[in-house]
Amino acid sequence: MGITWRKSSFSTDSTNCLELASQDGQILLRESDEPGVVVRTTPEKLAAFLLGVRAGEFDDLTQRR
Repeated sequence: MGITWRKSSFSTDSTNCLELASQDGQILLRESDEPGVVVRTTPEKLAAFLLGVRAGEFDDLTQRR
């Protein structure tokens, strides 16, 4: 069975988003415009990262300069 990739409903189009999937107990992350580059992590590490995102810890990285 193939991997089912998911992206946020906040993504603006198919080339401006990150996609996530789950496989064999790991979380996979890729950019939609470079699907061959995949980062693997654990659900626990992703959960900790998402807590930081929700707390605004990375907001400065999203500001256009």
